[in-house]
Amino acid sequence: MSELVLVLDFGGQYKELIASTVRGLSVYSEIRPCGMDINEIKRLNPIGIILTGGPNSVYLPDSPKCDPAIFSLGIPILGICYGMHLICHTLGGEVASGGSGEYGRVKVTPDASSSALFGGAKEPFIALMSHRDVVKRLPRGFRITASSAACIAACEDAGKKLYCVQFHPETKHTEGGRAIIKNFLFGICGASGDYKLDDYIDTQIKAIRQKAGNKRILLALSGGVDSSVCASLLTKAAPGQLLCIFVDHGFMRLDEGDEIEAVFSKRKLVFIRVNAQKRFLAKLKGVTDPEKKRKLIGEEFIKVFEEEAAKHKDIPFLAQGTIYPDVVESGGKYGATIKSHHNVGGLPEKLGFTGIIEPLSGLFKDEVRVLGRKLRLPPSIVNRQPFPGPGLAIRVTGEVTEEKLKVLRHADAILREELERSRKRPDQYFAVLTDTRSVGVKGDDRTYDPVIALRAVMTGDFMTCEYAPLAHNVLGRISSRITSEIPSVSRVVYDITSKPPATVEWE
Repeated sequence: MSELVLVLDFGGQYKELIASTVRGLSVYSEIRPCGMDINEIKRLNPIGIILTGGPNSVYLPDSPKCDPAIFSLGIPILGICYGMHLICHTLGGEVASGGSGEYGRVKVTPDASSSALFGGAKEPFIALMSHRDVVKRLPRGFRITASSAACIAACEDAGKKLYCVQFHPETKHTEGGRAIIKNFLFGICGASGDYKLDDYIDTQIKAIRQKAGNKRILLALSGGVDSSVCASLLTKAAPGQLLCIFVDHGFMRLDEGDEIEAVFSKRKLVFIRVNAQKRFLAKLKGVTDPEKKRKLIGEEFIKVFEEEAAKHKDIPFLAQGTIYPDVVESGGKYGATIKSHHNVGGLPEKLGFTGIIEPLSGLFKDEVRVLGRKLRLPPSIVNRQPFPGPGLAIRVTGEVTEEKLKVLRHADAILREELERSRKRPDQYFAVLTDTRSVGVKGDDRTYDPVIALRAVMTGDFMTCEYAPLAHNVLGRISSRITSEIPSVSRVVYDITSKPPATVEWE
């Protein structure tokens, strides 16, 4: 059994990124509710605990709390943002509103005396801040270990193994943030780094076999990384028991449905393609709200499965390629719903199946790709461009029509074709057909057509990202091709917004 670090969830948007970073350092982590029972914590015997950020003010009566007894267990604890506020507030310090707060990249200066958390570093660094409340007074026994112009940026009581940072070391926006978490894990918690994905594969294979036995399993196979890795893992665990259904909702990229069928129809599994394009388009007629689009597509997606499953007897289990960020972004007790996912928010209570198998639900996107390589999936699948479940329906802003989808497919294909020639590609790139119209001129005619927006980002975790600084000649070539080859487009723009404050997708 691997050493465990608990990540207690207080509703922060980076909770899964914290856990992913810890795992990336070869230390196993689990995200648990902030109110986790103290006896359960003792039973699990973690080598460390991390308290996440969150959107609440710790001094309000309904704000999330943890059992104060955890601060007396002698287990090293790292409080991040709200986690820092909670530690200081609970132990007798003062937390209050800091006025306008700090948001974005902020200069942080470590204290002159060294801290194990910073590895003895004393030079200023840039960190991501996202807070309004600040620690006004430290609890007894604590000392300041770093400051910004507006707040106490870090503090600690090393004797009690309690460490706090106001900023977010888990994001790539914080210089040396990964090193700070590494210092906590190895220098303070004494981790040995014994977590490997091979262990995860073995554990899931055993779990799948124990749950499914020799019964058949039905899987939604989209051809994306998540469902493909899920199919591979299921086939390894239960060979000959898997029936894969590809629901072609009509929102795929250019020729993608045919490519998926060509790849998976040759593999050792039963592959069925359901052509439901007209059905999904009819469902979205007149719908413009992105959250409603997702919900409707999710509901229709499940209906198609129920109808197809009824044609095949003795299939008690439904498998899904759900990964952890899908679950987190769809909302929780303390977190706001950022966006719903078709395999999370749209599930009806009665599926008609004995149970659901989600072998990837504890993994993050980077781990899923590594898992795919370990399962010997081809690079064309493992390195496939991320693609949302609702597909192009949420890359067409406003109402979705067949004509709009045709325009977007063509523009997206041009973008992908051009960028795939590049030696260094962005991590994700796609086109968006906006609902903004723009005046243009083609030949001697005035036009008033929709605007195409291009999106290309650099990211390692898909929870935060920076826009990719594409060369102007590349952008110019893409724009020229789109406006020349697609008659109904006369303007192309490039999205240079990072996440946060934006999301990767527009809807």
